[in-house]
Amino acid sequence: MTVLIRRMTLEDVPAVHEIDTLSFSLPWPERSFRFELTENPVSRGWVAEVENRIAAMLVMWFIIDEAHVATIAVHPDFRRQGIGEQLLLYSLRSAQAEGARRAFLEVRAGNVAAQSMYKKYGFEVAGVRRGYYKDNNEDALLMNLEKFDSLEAE
Repeated sequence: MTVLIRRMTLEDVPAVHEIDTLSFSLPWPERSFRFELTENPVSRGWVAEVENRIAAMLVMWFIIDEAHVATIAVHPDFRRQGIGEQLLLYSLRSAQAEGARRAFLEVRAGNVAAQSMYKKYGFEVAGVRRGYYKDNNEDALLMNLEKFDSLEAE
């Protein structure tokens, strides 16, 4: 399977929004993805494409020397195939090339699979945001990546 990772375009937004809706109980409105692409200068949108189909998406905010993974999701048809990992690594390496020295993200306390992937590449739990997710009041773990050299592991 060949995975093409590229910048997100406006034409990708319907497929990206579908992935978001299938993946999260609190999906972003479609207009938010449009905003990220057209009006947010710190936003970096990425997609992973498999056989001309959007398989995964990621939005990252790059602020000064920090990369914040705002959202990442893989379409259910493509999960457990390493596509999300490839997309995460590609986007982090891109941020590193832009000058990022650290990265962070929030992840649901109950999303052990995602936490495991993040830990594999050096992310560490740095704190808890109590009641962060408003659909069920679930806590978010704040995870930081302080050493980009851990991105070399694959």
